[in-house]
Amino acid sequence: MRREVIPVERLREAGESWRRADRRIVFTNGVFDLLHSGHLALLEDSAAQGDVLIVAINSDASVKRLKGPERPVYPAHERAEILLALRWVDAVTIFDDDTPLEAIRRVRPQVLVKGAEYGAGAIVGEEDVVGWGGRVWRYPMRAGYSTSRIVERIRGGGK
Repeated sequence: MRREVIPVERLREAGESWRRADRRIVFTNGVFDLLHSGHLALLEDSAAQGDVLIVAINSDASVKRLKGPERPVYPAHERAEILLALRWVDAVTIFDDDTPLEAIRRVRPQVLVKGAEYGAGAIVGEEDVVGWGGRVWRYPMRAGYSTSRIVERIRGGGK
């Protein structure tokens, strides 16, 4: 399988192709700006949940709305390239909305991964994924990893 950035508009087609090949699709999302070892652990463990790992990342405009005008540090196309260089990531999609719901509905993953800090009913797409027979895996986040904290430290505001 060729690793690639898949436009949101092509996710339905990609998902159908993977399911026809009997591949279990795992989906996770986030900003993935300033990749750190917490991200790496999440991606490695997510990939182990299935056969194809697709990572949905927020577009630059979406990141600015959610994180403020100083973010992202890296533009979306660079964040996508970095993620695709990792052996666990099979595909990346870039979404412009504040949530990845449209992307989830298009690709229809069998496993949706999000951090365990999100309680029952708080994960975007959870109802949809469970509704079509998939499952949600709440990843046990590792303490001490935060891109926002790293950015603050770089700017001299933290230790």
